[in-house]
Amino acid sequence: MSDRPSPRPGAADAERPAPGTWRELFAPQHRAAVAVFAGGIAVFAVNTYLTAASLPSAVADIGGQRLYAWVMTVFLITSVFSSMLVTRTLTRWGARRAYLVGFGLFGVGSLVCAVSPIMPIMLAGRAIQGTGGGLLTGLAFAVIRLALPQRLWVRAVGLTSAMWGIGNLIGPVLGGLFAQIGFWRGSFWLLVVATAIITVLALRALPARTRDDTAPTPLPISSLTLVVLATIGVSVASVVDGRRTVLALVGVAVVATLGFIFVDRRRDAGLLPRLTYTAGNPLKWIYVSIAVLAVGSTAEAFIPLFGQEIAGMGPLLAGTLGAALSWGWSSAQIASTTWAAGRRALVVRIAGPAFLAVGLATYGILQSGTSDAAIIGWFVALFIAGTGIGMAFPHIATAAMTITPDNAEAARASAGVNTVQMVANTFGSATAGLLVSIGASVGADGDPTITSARFLAFGFAALALAGVAAAVASIRPSRPAPQLSDPQLSDS
Repeated sequence: MSDRPSPRPGAADAERPAPGTWRELFAPQHRAAVAVFAGGIAVFAVNTYLTAASLPSAVADIGGQRLYAWVMTVFLITSVFSSMLVTRTLTRWGARRAYLVGFGLFGVGSLVCAVSPIMPIMLAGRAIQGTGGGLLTGLAFAVIRLALPQRLWVRAVGLTSAMWGIGNLIGPVLGGLFAQIGFWRGSFWLLVVATAIITVLALRALPARTRDDTAPTPLPISSLTLVVLATIGVSVASVVDGRRTVLALVGVAVVATLGFIFVDRRRDAGLLPRLTYTAGNPLKWIYVSIAVLAVGSTAEAFIPLFGQEIAGMGPLLAGTLGAALSWGWSSAQIASTTWAAGRRALVVRIAGPAFLAVGLATYGILQSGTSDAAIIGWFVALFIAGTGIGMAFPHIATAAMTITPDNAEAARASAGVNTVQMVANTFGSATAGLLVSIGASVGADGDPTITSARFLAFGFAALALAGVAAAVASIRPSRPAPQLSDPQLSDS
Protein backbone atom coordinates (compact mmCIF):
# COMPACT_ATOMS: atom_id res chain seq x y z
CA MET A 1 0.00 0.00 0.00
CA SER A 2 1.25 3.42 -0.85
CA ASP A 3 2.65 5.49 2.02
CA ARG A 4 1.41 8.72 0.47
CA PRO A 5 -1.35 10.59 2.25
CA SER A 6 -4.84 9.59 1.24
CA PRO A 7 -6.48 12.07 -1.11
CA ARG A 8 -9.10 14.51 0.10
CA PRO A 9 -12.30 13.02 -1.34
CA GLY A 10 -14.15 16.27 -1.70
CA ALA A 11 -11.24 18.03 -3.34
CA ALA A 12 -10.49 15.08 -5.59
CA ASP A 13 -14.05 14.91 -6.85
CA ALA A 14 -14.20 18.64 -7.39
CA GLU A 15 -10.94 18.66 -9.37
CA ARG A 16 -11.70 15.54 -11.40
CA PRO A 17 -12.25 16.37 -15.10
CA ALA A 18 -15.79 16.32 -16.42
CA PRO A 19 -16.94 12.84 -17.51
CA GLY A 20 -16.43 11.90 -21.14
CA THR A 21 -19.44 11.71 -23.42
CA TRP A 22 -21.63 8.72 -24.14
CA ARG A 23 -20.46 8.92 -27.76
CA GLU A 24 -16.88 8.54 -26.59
CA LEU A 25 -17.79 5.55 -24.41
CA PHE A 26 -19.28 3.78 -27.44
CA ALA A 27 -16.51 4.87 -29.82
CA PRO A 28 -15.06 2.07 -31.99
CA GLN A 29 -11.96 1.66 -29.79
CA HIS A 30 -14.10 1.07 -26.67
CA ARG A 31 -17.28 -0.45 -28.11
CA ALA A 32 -16.37 -4.14 -27.94
CA ALA A 33 -14.96 -3.96 -24.40
CA VAL A 34 -18.05 -2.06 -23.25
CA ALA A 35 -20.27 -4.73 -24.81
CA VAL A 36 -18.40 -7.42 -22.89
CA PHE A 37 -18.58 -5.96 -19.38
CA ALA A 38 -22.11 -4.59 -19.87
CA GLY A 39 -23.17 -7.92 -21.36
CA GLY A 40 -21.80 -9.80 -18.37
CA ILE A 41 -23.93 -7.70 -16.02
CA ALA A 42 -26.93 -8.00 -18.36
CA VAL A 43 -26.98 -11.81 -18.49
CA PHE A 44 -26.63 -11.92 -14.69
CA ALA A 45 -29.49 -9.45 -14.21
CA VAL A 46 -31.78 -11.00 -16.83
CA ASN A 47 -31.15 -14.43 -15.32
CA THR A 48 -32.16 -13.19 -11.87
CA TYR A 49 -35.60 -12.01 -12.96
CA LEU A 50 -36.12 -14.55 -15.75
CA THR A 51 -35.63 -17.47 -13.37
CA ALA A 52 -38.11 -16.06 -10.86
CA ALA A 53 -40.77 -15.89 -13.59
CA SER A 54 -40.20 -19.38 -15.00
CA LEU A 55 -39.50 -21.27 -11.75
CA PRO A 56 -43.15 -22.12 -10.88
CA SER A 57 -43.51 -23.93 -14.21
CA ALA A 58 -40.20 -25.73 -13.63
CA VAL A 59 -41.35 -26.97 -10.23
CA ALA A 60 -44.64 -28.18 -11.71
CA ASP A 61 -42.65 -30.16 -14.30
CA ILE A 62 -39.73 -31.66 -12.35
CA GLY A 63 -40.96 -31.36 -8.76
CA GLY A 64 -38.96 -30.12 -5.80
CA GLN A 65 -41.44 -27.73 -4.22
CA ARG A 66 -39.65 -27.97 -0.86
CA LEU A 67 -36.44 -26.75 -2.52
CA TYR A 68 -38.15 -23.80 -4.22
CA ALA A 69 -36.50 -21.05 -2.19
CA TRP A 70 -33.06 -22.64 -2.53
CA VAL A 71 -32.99 -22.07 -6.29
CA MET A 72 -32.27 -18.39 -5.65
CA THR A 73 -30.43 -18.87 -2.35
CA VAL A 74 -27.81 -21.23 -3.83
CA PHE A 75 -27.26 -18.86 -6.75
CA LEU A 76 -26.75 -15.84 -4.49
CA ILE A 77 -24.41 -17.59 -2.06
CA THR A 78 -22.11 -18.90 -4.79
CA SER A 79 -22.21 -15.48 -6.51
CA VAL A 80 -21.09 -13.79 -3.30
CA PHE A 81 -18.25 -16.28 -2.87
CA SER A 82 -16.87 -15.95 -6.41
CA SER A 83 -17.23 -12.16 -6.40
CA MET A 84 -14.59 -12.12 -3.67
CA LEU A 85 -12.09 -13.85 -5.98
CA VAL A 86 -12.22 -11.33 -8.82
CA THR A 87 -8.93 -9.53 -8.12
CA ARG A 88 -7.02 -12.78 -7.75
CA THR A 89 -8.62 -14.25 -10.89
CA LEU A 90 -7.74 -11.17 -12.90
CA THR A 91 -4.19 -11.11 -11.55
CA ARG A 92 -3.57 -14.76 -12.36
CA TRP A 93 -5.25 -15.08 -15.75
CA GLY A 94 -5.66 -11.60 -17.21
CA ALA A 95 -8.89 -10.00 -18.43
CA ARG A 96 -9.61 -12.25 -21.41
CA ARG A 97 -9.11 -15.59 -19.66
CA ALA A 98 -10.87 -14.36 -16.52
CA TYR A 99 -13.94 -13.45 -18.57
CA LEU A 100 -13.79 -16.76 -20.42
CA VAL A 101 -13.83 -18.57 -17.08
CA GLY A 102 -16.76 -16.45 -15.88
CA PHE A 103 -18.81 -16.88 -19.05
CA GLY A 104 -17.87 -20.54 -19.26
CA LEU A 105 -19.12 -21.31 -15.77
CA PHE A 106 -22.28 -19.27 -16.30
CA GLY A 107 -22.98 -20.99 -19.63
CA VAL A 108 -22.35 -24.50 -18.27
CA GLY A 109 -24.56 -23.78 -15.27
CA SER A 110 -27.34 -22.51 -17.53
CA LEU A 111 -27.02 -25.66 -19.67
CA VAL A 112 -27.31 -27.91 -16.60
CA CYS A 113 -30.46 -26.03 -15.57
CA ALA A 114 -31.91 -26.34 -19.08
CA VAL A 115 -31.61 -30.16 -19.11
CA SER A 116 -32.31 -30.80 -15.40
CA PRO A 117 -34.65 -33.76 -14.86
CA ILE A 118 -34.93 -33.20 -11.09
CA MET A 119 -34.57 -30.25 -8.74
CA PRO A 120 -31.28 -31.30 -7.05
CA ILE A 121 -29.57 -31.25 -10.45
CA MET A 122 -31.04 -27.81 -11.12
CA LEU A 123 -29.60 -26.62 -7.79
CA ALA A 124 -26.18 -27.88 -8.91
CA GLY A 125 -26.59 -25.95 -12.14
CA ARG A 126 -27.58 -22.82 -10.24
CA ALA A 127 -24.47 -23.16 -8.05
CA ILE A 128 -22.25 -23.31 -11.15
CA GLN A 129 -24.20 -20.46 -12.71
CA GLY A 130 -23.81 -18.32 -9.60
CA THR A 131 -20.06 -18.96 -9.47
CA GLY A 132 -19.69 -17.64 -13.00
CA GLY A 133 -22.13 -14.78 -12.40
CA GLY A 134 -20.23 -13.48 -9.39
CA LEU A 135 -17.06 -13.30 -11.47
CA LEU A 136 -18.82 -11.51 -14.32
CA THR A 137 -20.26 -8.76 -12.14
CA GLY A 138 -16.99 -8.18 -10.33
CA LEU A 139 -14.86 -8.24 -13.48
CA ALA A 140 -16.95 -5.41 -14.90
CA PHE A 141 -15.68 -2.94 -12.29
CA ALA A 142 -12.11 -4.21 -12.51
CA VAL A 143 -11.94 -4.14 -16.32
CA ILE A 144 -13.44 -0.64 -16.47
CA ARG A 145 -10.26 0.54 -14.73
CA LEU A 146 -8.07 -1.40 -17.15
CA ALA A 147 -9.80 -0.82 -20.48
CA LEU A 148 -11.12 2.75 -20.24
CA PRO A 149 -9.64 6.18 -19.45
CA GLN A 150 -10.67 7.58 -16.08
CA ARG A 151 -12.89 10.28 -17.59
CA LEU A 152 -15.21 7.48 -18.84
CA TRP A 153 -15.47 5.56 -15.58
CA VAL A 154 -18.59 7.32 -14.32
CA ARG A 155 -20.37 6.68 -17.63
CA ALA A 156 -19.26 3.05 -17.66
CA VAL A 157 -20.39 2.42 -14.07
CA GLY A 158 -23.72 4.07 -14.89
CA LEU A 159 -24.11 1.77 -17.88
CA THR A 160 -23.40 -1.37 -15.86
CA SER A 161 -25.89 -0.26 -13.23
CA ALA A 162 -28.48 0.40 -15.95
CA MET A 163 -28.17 -3.25 -16.99
CA TRP A 164 -29.95 -4.20 -13.76
CA GLY A 165 -32.89 -2.02 -14.76
CA ILE A 166 -32.95 -3.63 -18.20
CA GLY A 167 -32.84 -7.06 -16.58
CA ASN A 168 -35.85 -6.18 -14.44
CA LEU A 169 -37.75 -5.02 -17.51
CA ILE A 170 -37.15 -7.88 -19.93
CA GLY A 171 -36.35 -10.77 -17.55
CA PRO A 172 -39.90 -11.26 -16.20
CA VAL A 173 -41.37 -10.83 -19.68
CA LEU A 174 -39.14 -13.48 -21.24
CA GLY A 175 -39.54 -15.86 -18.32
CA GLY A 176 -43.31 -15.43 -18.36
CA LEU A 177 -43.42 -15.94 -22.12
CA PHE A 178 -41.51 -19.22 -22.00
CA ALA A 179 -43.66 -20.39 -19.09
CA GLN A 180 -46.83 -19.38 -20.96
CA ILE A 181 -45.97 -21.55 -23.97
CA GLY A 182 -45.02 -24.48 -21.74
CA PHE A 183 -41.28 -24.33 -22.47
CA TRP A 184 -39.68 -23.09 -19.25
CA ARG A 185 -36.38 -24.69 -20.28
CA GLY A 186 -36.23 -22.14 -23.08
CA SER A 187 -35.34 -19.50 -20.47
CA PHE A 188 -32.08 -21.27 -19.70
CA TRP A 189 -31.37 -22.15 -23.33
CA LEU A 190 -31.67 -18.44 -24.11
CA LEU A 191 -29.02 -17.71 -21.47
CA VAL A 192 -26.74 -20.37 -22.99
CA VAL A 193 -27.00 -18.74 -26.43
CA ALA A 194 -26.56 -15.19 -25.08
CA THR A 195 -23.53 -16.26 -23.05
CA ALA A 196 -21.93 -17.91 -26.08
CA ILE A 197 -22.37 -14.75 -28.17
CA ILE A 198 -20.80 -12.49 -25.53
CA THR A 199 -17.96 -14.98 -25.06
CA VAL A 200 -17.04 -14.54 -28.74
CA LEU A 201 -17.04 -10.77 -28.17
CA ALA A 202 -14.72 -11.22 -25.19
CA LEU A 203 -12.26 -13.17 -27.33
CA ARG A 204 -12.16 -10.34 -29.83
CA ALA A 205 -12.38 -7.35 -27.51
CA LEU A 206 -10.00 -8.13 -24.67
CA PRO A 207 -6.29 -8.55 -25.32
CA ALA A 208 -4.81 -11.78 -24.05
CA ARG A 209 -2.28 -10.00 -21.84
CA THR A 210 -4.52 -7.31 -20.35
CA ARG A 211 -3.74 -7.90 -16.70
CA ASP A 212 -4.10 -6.06 -13.46
CA ASP A 213 -0.71 -5.21 -11.96
CA THR A 214 -1.81 -6.23 -8.46
CA ALA A 215 0.76 -8.51 -6.84
CA PRO A 216 -0.57 -12.01 -5.99
CA THR A 217 -1.65 -12.30 -2.37
CA PRO A 218 -2.66 -15.26 -0.21
CA LEU A 219 -6.34 -16.14 -0.31
CA PRO A 220 -8.02 -14.84 2.89
CA ILE A 221 -9.73 -18.13 3.72
CA SER A 222 -10.87 -17.07 7.20
CA SER A 223 -12.43 -13.83 5.92
CA LEU A 224 -14.15 -15.66 3.06
CA THR A 225 -15.50 -18.31 5.39
CA LEU A 226 -17.00 -15.80 7.81
CA VAL A 227 -18.68 -13.75 5.06
CA VAL A 228 -20.14 -16.86 3.44
CA LEU A 229 -21.33 -18.07 6.87
CA ALA A 230 -23.03 -14.73 7.52
CA THR A 231 -24.64 -14.80 4.08
CA ILE A 232 -25.90 -18.35 4.55
CA GLY A 233 -27.29 -17.46 7.99
CA VAL A 234 -29.37 -14.57 6.70
CA SER A 235 -30.42 -16.41 3.53
CA VAL A 236 -31.62 -19.49 5.39
CA ALA A 237 -33.36 -17.34 8.01
CA SER A 238 -35.58 -15.91 5.27
CA VAL A 239 -36.83 -19.33 4.15
CA VAL A 240 -37.36 -21.27 7.42
CA ASP A 241 -40.22 -21.33 9.88
CA GLY A 242 -40.09 -20.77 13.61
CA ARG A 243 -39.24 -17.50 15.32
CA ARG A 244 -36.53 -19.02 17.50
CA THR A 245 -34.83 -20.61 14.52
CA VAL A 246 -34.93 -17.33 12.60
CA LEU A 247 -33.48 -15.40 15.54
CA ALA A 248 -30.74 -17.98 16.01
CA LEU A 249 -29.75 -17.78 12.34
CA VAL A 250 -29.76 -13.98 12.39
CA GLY A 251 -27.59 -14.13 15.49
CA VAL A 252 -25.14 -16.40 13.69
CA ALA A 253 -25.03 -13.92 10.81
CA VAL A 254 -24.35 -10.98 13.13
CA VAL A 255 -21.58 -12.81 15.00
CA ALA A 256 -20.01 -13.95 11.71
CA THR A 257 -20.11 -10.40 10.35
CA LEU A 258 -18.43 -8.97 13.44
CA GLY A 259 -15.91 -11.80 13.30
CA PHE A 260 -15.17 -10.97 9.67
CA ILE A 261 -14.42 -7.33 10.51
CA PHE A 262 -12.16 -8.39 13.40
CA VAL A 263 -10.25 -10.95 11.30
CA ASP A 264 -10.07 -9.06 8.02
CA ARG A 265 -8.70 -5.85 9.48
CA ARG A 266 -5.83 -7.76 11.10
CA ARG A 267 -4.64 -9.30 7.83
CA ASP A 268 -1.91 -7.76 5.69
CA ALA A 269 -4.00 -8.58 2.61
CA GLY A 270 -7.61 -9.12 3.55
CA LEU A 271 -10.79 -9.49 1.56
CA LEU A 272 -11.33 -5.72 1.54
CA PRO A 273 -8.55 -3.17 1.02
CA ARG A 274 -6.60 -2.08 4.09
CA LEU A 275 -7.84 1.44 3.43
CA THR A 276 -11.28 0.21 4.53
CA TYR A 277 -10.00 -0.11 8.08
CA THR A 278 -7.71 2.94 8.11
CA ALA A 279 -8.86 5.59 10.59
CA GLY A 280 -9.97 8.72 8.79
CA ASN A 281 -10.14 7.13 5.32
CA PRO A 282 -13.62 7.42 3.72
CA LEU A 283 -13.59 4.08 1.88
CA LYS A 284 -15.51 2.35 4.67
CA TRP A 285 -18.29 4.92 4.37
CA ILE A 286 -18.28 4.64 0.59
CA TYR A 287 -18.86 0.91 0.97
CA VAL A 288 -21.65 1.51 3.50
CA SER A 289 -23.32 3.90 1.03
CA ILE A 290 -23.12 1.27 -1.72
CA ALA A 291 -24.58 -1.35 0.63
CA VAL A 292 -27.52 0.89 1.59
CA LEU A 293 -28.44 1.52 -2.05
CA ALA A 294 -28.10 -2.18 -2.90
CA VAL A 295 -30.30 -3.23 0.02
CA GLY A 296 -32.92 -0.63 -0.94
CA SER A 297 -33.15 -2.05 -4.45
CA THR A 298 -34.18 -5.49 -3.13
CA ALA A 299 -37.55 -4.13 -1.98
CA GLU A 300 -38.80 -4.52 -5.55
CA ALA A 301 -39.05 -8.30 -5.13
CA PHE A 302 -42.17 -7.91 -2.95
CA ILE A 303 -43.78 -4.90 -4.65
CA PRO A 304 -45.72 -6.93 -7.29
CA LEU A 305 -47.06 -9.22 -4.54
CA PHE A 306 -48.33 -6.22 -2.57
CA GLY A 307 -49.90 -4.75 -5.70
CA GLN A 308 -51.86 -7.92 -6.36
CA GLU A 309 -52.94 -8.64 -2.79
CA ILE A 310 -53.64 -5.09 -1.59
CA ALA A 311 -55.00 -3.40 -4.72
CA GLY A 312 -56.16 -6.44 -6.68
CA MET A 313 -53.87 -5.65 -9.62
CA GLY A 314 -53.42 -8.12 -12.43
CA PRO A 315 -50.00 -9.74 -12.83
CA LEU A 316 -48.95 -7.42 -15.65
CA LEU A 317 -49.86 -4.19 -13.86
CA ALA A 318 -48.37 -5.46 -10.61
CA GLY A 319 -45.16 -6.33 -12.45
CA THR A 320 -45.10 -2.81 -13.86
CA LEU A 321 -45.42 -1.44 -10.33
CA GLY A 322 -42.40 -3.47 -9.28
CA ALA A 323 -40.48 -2.18 -12.28
CA ALA A 324 -41.11 1.46 -11.27
CA LEU A 325 -38.10 1.28 -8.96
CA SER A 326 -35.89 0.08 -11.82
CA TRP A 327 -37.23 2.73 -14.19
CA GLY A 328 -36.32 5.35 -11.63
CA TRP A 329 -32.74 4.22 -11.12
CA SER A 330 -32.10 3.53 -14.83
CA SER A 331 -33.25 6.97 -15.94
CA ALA A 332 -31.61 8.80 -13.01
CA GLN A 333 -28.20 7.21 -13.42
CA ILE A 334 -28.06 8.09 -17.11
CA ALA A 335 -29.11 11.66 -16.35
CA SER A 336 -26.81 11.92 -13.35
CA THR A 337 -23.71 10.81 -15.24
CA THR A 338 -24.49 13.50 -17.82
CA TRP A 339 -24.66 16.56 -15.57
CA ALA A 340 -23.32 15.60 -12.13
CA ALA A 341 -19.61 16.40 -12.08
CA GLY A 342 -17.34 18.09 -9.55
CA ARG A 343 -19.27 19.47 -6.58
CA ARG A 344 -22.57 18.30 -8.03
CA ALA A 345 -21.33 14.71 -7.90
CA LEU A 346 -20.85 15.13 -4.15
CA VAL A 347 -24.38 16.49 -3.79
CA VAL A 348 -26.02 13.55 -5.55
CA ARG A 349 -24.06 11.09 -3.41
CA ILE A 350 -25.90 12.53 -0.39
CA ALA A 351 -29.20 13.19 -2.14
CA GLY A 352 -29.42 9.62 -3.45
CA PRO A 353 -30.12 7.81 -0.16
CA ALA A 354 -32.34 10.74 0.89
CA PHE A 355 -34.51 10.26 -2.21
CA LEU A 356 -34.57 6.54 -1.51
CA ALA A 357 -35.77 7.16 2.05
CA VAL A 358 -38.46 9.66 1.01
CA GLY A 359 -39.75 7.43 -1.79
CA LEU A 360 -40.01 4.29 0.33
CA ALA A 361 -41.54 6.12 3.29
CA THR A 362 -44.13 7.73 1.02
CA TYR A 363 -44.98 4.33 -0.47
CA GLY A 364 -45.50 2.96 3.05
CA ILE A 365 -47.74 5.86 4.05
CA LEU A 366 -49.88 5.47 0.93
CA GLN A 367 -50.73 1.87 1.81
CA SER A 368 -53.69 3.30 3.73
CA GLY A 369 -55.79 3.49 0.57
CA THR A 370 -56.31 1.77 -2.79
CA SER A 371 -57.95 4.57 -4.75
CA ASP A 372 -56.69 5.41 -8.21
CA ALA A 373 -54.89 8.44 -6.76
CA ALA A 374 -53.20 6.29 -4.11
CA ILE A 375 -52.06 3.71 -6.66
CA ILE A 376 -50.65 6.46 -8.88
CA GLY A 377 -48.88 7.68 -5.76
CA TRP A 378 -47.33 4.22 -5.33
CA PHE A 379 -45.83 4.42 -8.81
CA VAL A 380 -44.51 7.93 -8.23
CA ALA A 381 -43.07 7.10 -4.80
CA LEU A 382 -41.29 4.00 -6.06
CA PHE A 383 -39.95 5.90 -9.06
CA ILE A 384 -38.56 8.56 -6.70
CA ALA A 385 -36.96 5.86 -4.56
CA GLY A 386 -35.35 4.40 -7.66
CA THR A 387 -33.98 7.76 -8.77
CA GLY A 388 -32.14 7.94 -5.45
CA ILE A 389 -30.31 4.70 -6.24
CA GLY A 390 -29.57 5.70 -9.81
CA MET A 391 -28.33 9.23 -9.21
CA ALA A 392 -25.87 8.22 -6.50
CA PHE A 393 -24.48 4.81 -7.37
CA PRO A 394 -22.21 5.67 -10.35
CA HIS A 395 -20.52 8.48 -8.43
CA ILE A 396 -20.12 6.48 -5.22
CA ALA A 397 -18.63 3.53 -7.11
CA THR A 398 -16.27 5.82 -9.02
CA ALA A 399 -15.17 7.38 -5.73
CA ALA A 400 -14.12 3.92 -4.54
CA MET A 401 -12.27 3.25 -7.79
CA THR A 402 -10.29 6.50 -7.43
CA ILE A 403 -9.80 6.41 -3.67
CA THR A 404 -6.01 6.07 -3.89
CA PRO A 405 -3.22 6.54 -6.45
CA ASP A 406 -1.81 3.15 -5.43
CA ASN A 407 -2.79 0.81 -8.29
CA ALA A 408 -2.81 -2.32 -6.16
CA GLU A 409 -5.13 -0.87 -3.52
CA ALA A 410 -7.27 0.84 -6.18
CA ALA A 411 -7.79 -2.53 -7.87
CA ARG A 412 -8.87 -4.07 -4.58
CA ALA A 413 -11.15 -1.12 -3.85
CA SER A 414 -12.80 -1.55 -7.27
CA ALA A 415 -13.34 -5.27 -6.72
CA GLY A 416 -14.68 -4.45 -3.27
CA VAL A 417 -17.52 -2.43 -4.86
CA ASN A 418 -18.93 -5.59 -6.39
CA THR A 419 -18.30 -7.73 -3.31
CA VAL A 420 -20.13 -5.26 -1.09
CA GLN A 421 -22.96 -4.97 -3.61
CA MET A 422 -23.40 -8.74 -3.94
CA VAL A 423 -23.34 -9.33 -0.18
CA ALA A 424 -25.75 -6.42 0.36
CA ASN A 425 -28.14 -7.78 -2.29
CA THR A 426 -28.19 -11.15 -0.54
CA PHE A 427 -28.60 -9.63 2.92
CA GLY A 428 -31.22 -7.21 1.58
CA SER A 429 -33.31 -9.94 -0.03
CA ALA A 430 -33.24 -11.97 3.17
CA THR A 431 -33.96 -8.93 5.35
CA ALA A 432 -36.89 -7.98 3.14
CA GLY A 433 -38.31 -11.47 3.62
CA LEU A 434 -37.89 -11.19 7.39
CA LEU A 435 -39.60 -7.78 7.54
CA VAL A 436 -42.50 -9.07 5.45
CA SER A 437 -42.81 -12.12 7.68
CA ILE A 438 -42.72 -10.03 10.87
CA GLY A 439 -45.29 -7.63 9.44
CA ALA A 440 -47.63 -10.50 8.63
CA SER A 441 -47.48 -11.84 12.18
CA VAL A 442 -47.91 -8.40 13.79
CA GLY A 443 -50.80 -7.49 11.52
CA ALA A 444 -52.68 -10.76 11.94
CA ASP A 445 -55.66 -8.99 13.51
CA GLY A 446 -55.92 -6.42 10.71
CA ASP A 447 -54.66 -6.70 7.14
CA PRO A 448 -51.33 -8.55 7.39
CA THR A 449 -50.33 -7.71 3.82
CA ILE A 450 -50.63 -3.96 4.40
CA THR A 451 -48.66 -4.30 7.63
CA SER A 452 -46.00 -6.28 5.80
CA ALA A 453 -45.75 -3.60 3.10
CA ARG A 454 -45.33 -0.90 5.73
CA PHE A 455 -42.72 -2.86 7.70
CA LEU A 456 -40.70 -3.33 4.55
CA ALA A 457 -41.06 0.26 3.34
CA PHE A 458 -40.42 1.98 6.68
CA GLY A 459 -37.62 -0.42 7.64
CA PHE A 460 -35.71 0.19 4.43
CA ALA A 461 -36.49 3.93 4.59
CA ALA A 462 -34.86 4.07 8.03
CA LEU A 463 -31.82 2.27 6.64
CA ALA A 464 -31.67 4.78 3.77
CA LEU A 465 -31.63 7.66 6.27
CA ALA A 466 -28.62 6.04 7.90
CA GLY A 467 -27.16 5.93 4.40
CA VAL A 468 -27.42 9.73 4.23
CA ALA A 469 -25.15 9.97 7.28
CA ALA A 470 -22.72 7.48 5.69
CA ALA A 471 -22.70 9.51 2.46
CA VAL A 472 -21.88 12.69 4.37
CA ALA A 473 -19.01 10.91 6.12
CA SER A 474 -17.75 9.54 2.78
CA ILE A 475 -17.14 13.00 1.29
CA ARG A 476 -15.38 14.54 4.28
CA PRO A 477 -11.67 15.17 3.80
CA SER A 478 -9.68 12.23 5.09
CA ARG A 479 -6.78 12.47 7.47
CA PRO A 480 -3.38 11.52 6.07
CA ALA A 481 -2.71 7.81 6.21
CA PRO A 482 0.01 6.79 8.68
CA GLN A 483 3.46 6.02 7.32
CA LEU A 484 4.04 2.29 6.98
CA SER A 485 7.33 1.00 8.24
CA ASP A 486 6.74 -2.69 7.45
CA PRO A 487 7.79 -3.38 3.84
CA GLN A 488 5.42 -6.35 3.69
CA LEU A 489 2.51 -4.02 4.36
CA SER A 490 3.74 -1.65 1.68
CA ASP A 491 3.63 -4.49 -0.84
CA SER A 492 0.17 -5.61 0.19
